[in-house]
Amino acid sequence: MTKINIRVGGVPEHFNLPIHQINENGTLDRNGISLEWTDFYGGTGQMTKALREGEVDICILLTEGIVKDIIKGSPSKIISEYVITPLTWGIHTGLENSLQKKDFIFDKKHAISRFGSGSHLISIVNANSKNQQIAEDQFTVINDINGAIKSLNALETDVFYWEKYTTKPYVDAGIIRRIDEYLTPWPCFVIAATDSILEKHPEQIDLLLDLIQESCKKFMKDDSVIPVVAERYDQQLPDVERWYHSTEWATNSWVSDKMLKSVIYHLKSANIINEDEYIPELIWKK
Repeated sequence: MTKINIRVGGVPEHFNLPIHQINENGTLDRNGISLEWTDFYGGTGQMTKALREGEVDICILLTEGIVKDIIKGSPSKIISEYVITPLTWGIHTGLENSLQKKDFIFDKKHAISRFGSGSHLISIVNANSKNQQIAEDQFTVINDINGAIKSLNALETDVFYWEKYTTKPYVDAGIIRRIDEYLTPWPCFVIAATDSILEKHPEQIDLLLDLIQESCKKFMKDDSVIPVVAERYDQQLPDVERWYHSTEWATNSWVSDKMLKSVIYHLKSANIINEDEYIPELIWKK
């Protein structure tokens, strides 16, 4: 069997454990796939850039981020949904900041990992859903969670959106404060691949998807993964239990056209893409 090397990227978060499991237990290797994993601490904006520049073949990233980037010209396609439940975003501020849940946040300075990232897009979508707007000069690029903590506590920025359970250890440790939450109105993660890898190795990509989805199916049936997640990702057991029982992974490669239509509507409503923007093919047609 000729082995193929596939470069895959994702955030260093618990959502991706089903993929790490089949990489670490030899399942992929036995099926002729050598998976080279890269952690992207900067989130979706960093991953869309890596896909555009051919640094990776596949990424597991936020739905809204890759939809926006394909529309803006990225030579990539969505090949499957991955986590089909919405993402719970924590809305955070610094310890010495006076902001509270009841306060108006859309005129404040927003920390974002980079322009086009989830922390950028979702802050705009949330504002727009409340008939508010955030100006471009209100955003400060801080690269990652560590940059956000520094910026928030120096009072250089006021607000930072990041996945609730990933930031909870920092909240519990009294490093930053979570003042609110925001739930995305669509499935949170999809799998996207470059046009190049899809053209060169369609059968192997299809096999990789089958193996990932089988791993996700087993993961959802096996409660024993809960303490594994807690230890591996430095999370409290009750938090992981809540996360595990409120999260569902995709077990096939179907991508909802209606879901993508909803994402595009919200991106247009938030002026992230133009009302008359050309929408290319977003989904891989096998």
